[in-house]
Amino acid sequence: MSYQPPVQDLMFCVEHLSHWEKVSSLAAYSDYDLEDIGAVLEGYARFCGEQIAPLSHIGDTLGARFGNGRVTMPEGDAQAYAQFVEMGWQALTHPVEYGGMGLPRTVGAAAVEMLNAADMSFGLCPLLTDGAIEALLLTGSDDQKAMYLEPLIAGRWSGTMNLTEPQAGSDLGRVATKAVQRADGSYGISGTKIFITYGAHDLTENIIHLVLARTPDAPAGPKGLSLFIVPQKLVEADGTVGSENTVNCVSIEHKLGVRASPTAVLEYNDATGFLIGDENRGLEYMFIMMNAARFSVGVQGIATSERAYQRALAYARERVQSRPVNGQAKDAVAIIEHPDVRRMLMRMRSLTQGGRAMAAATAGLLDIAHHQDNPEMAALAEFMVPLVKGFCSERAVEVASLGVQIHGGMGFIEETGAAQHYRDARILPIYEGTTAIQANDLLGRKVMRDGGETARRFAARIKATEAELADGDATAQAISTSLAQARGAFETALDWLLENCRKDIDAAFAGSVPFLMLAGTLAAGWKLAKGALAAQDALDAGQKTQFMSQKIATALFFAQHILPECMTEHTRILYGSRSLLDAAFAE
Repeated sequence: MSYQPPVQDLMFCVEHLSHWEKVSSLAAYSDYDLEDIGAVLEGYARFCGEQIAPLSHIGDTLGARFGNGRVTMPEGDAQAYAQFVEMGWQALTHPVEYGGMGLPRTVGAAAVEMLNAADMSFGLCPLLTDGAIEALLLTGSDDQKAMYLEPLIAGRWSGTMNLTEPQAGSDLGRVATKAVQRADGSYGISGTKIFITYGAHDLTENIIHLVLARTPDAPAGPKGLSLFIVPQKLVEADGTVGSENTVNCVSIEHKLGVRASPTAVLEYNDATGFLIGDENRGLEYMFIMMNAARFSVGVQGIATSERAYQRALAYARERVQSRPVNGQAKDAVAIIEHPDVRRMLMRMRSLTQGGRAMAAATAGLLDIAHHQDNPEMAALAEFMVPLVKGFCSERAVEVASLGVQIHGGMGFIEETGAAQHYRDARILPIYEGTTAIQANDLLGRKVMRDGGETARRFAARIKATEAELADGDATAQAISTSLAQARGAFETALDWLLENCRKDIDAAFAGSVPFLMLAGTLAAGWKLAKGALAAQDALDAGQKTQFMSQKIATALFFAQHILPECMTEHTRILYGSRSLLDAAFAE
């Protein structure tokens, strides 16, 4: 089936959930109004739906191919990427001074969702380039920005992130790639990097690798890492592309999903590189790129969920099987009439829209924090990023699995397409930091570091929304009640974790992933509830649309079917640590 980008819901999130009043008042975005944003997203939606979505099945079937040290992309990708560049889509959220459009991050999040829902393999290339641009903007020298940013923002060049090595997965302190300074100030980079997304391909005229490496006198561990620009092809002083650097692709991985995204093993053989910023601050700089990528991976989870939901909904409307249990029809009906199929579809829809609402709100916070000196907003944005990444990526696997289930046996057959979404989704809780890494970051850096102050401000904002809902009709009051119960579970778990972080650190971190899922579920339910308030205002103003009614129905379903899971996570945190830590594993 064809992909229909959910522009109406994306625009609803921009207008009502992305802190639009504050974002649009920022000097950087004062030239844009909602009509402008809508026009951009409509144009991007047409491009994604018509040009990119048809590539998804082709790419999954053919995959990226490797031979003679070169990677060849599936049929159609090169032409589509050329159109992507010609239409300027890479430039959406980047600074005007380097050729960007300067649109808000919430627009960028909507664009990332549509492109990755259309074809996640294709979408990974621009996603990594966005991260490289972000890192260079914040840490590159003026000369480096002048040389690299414009072609990256134009999409003529792509960017990569080179962290992982055969002996160093998430433990980056074990990175062994060497960087030796030369007389001309450049560095010779030598080592092997693995799992490099779009580390080699034939879509762009150059690839700019950002590489973590260690200088000879650097201290051991993560504090001894530096960050380098290593172009695949050397760049002349006038900005033209020159000769090949000594960066060789030796293989690409054969993967469960996202098969048209080449995941490369790269060998650096005294390759020419250039230091970014100061020596031994590489991990600090790389986290800028990684944080942007983590948010985008969460959005990829929303994208995959949306595509899986659309496919399952279309199938449920067409597939005729079994008479209804209520006896109102003597013949078999479309399976969408059966209660449990409706349960699965509503779970898929509410998890997808809850993630989208949370991502839009987080994008707005990131913009406000970036353009204003607002420590509270910055802390809240940082608190939300691991929720977007962890919650939305984990839920994407669930939503895609439900999509297979709705198809029944046909979902297990590749031809229906449902299995591809499940396979593609499975990488999302792994790369750019596993769910456990997100959870440890949330608990260790975002909660323990400030004694839970940001987490409590998060809960206080939710409590204010509960009060608004309590003044509404019966549906709003029901949402308020569920939200209050979930918030209470969050606050109790927070208090327990803060106490046990001081006296039993293992017990506290045994509950880190349940705490992330509790907080993510609560955040998604909260933002859906905020959306329900906005939808009710629209209905009260005479905008009696099916869309607004469905927004309220989705928020209610989430409140009654998914928010109660916060209490389960609360139980795991408070009472489950000992059964986890004391468990023995037979030799």
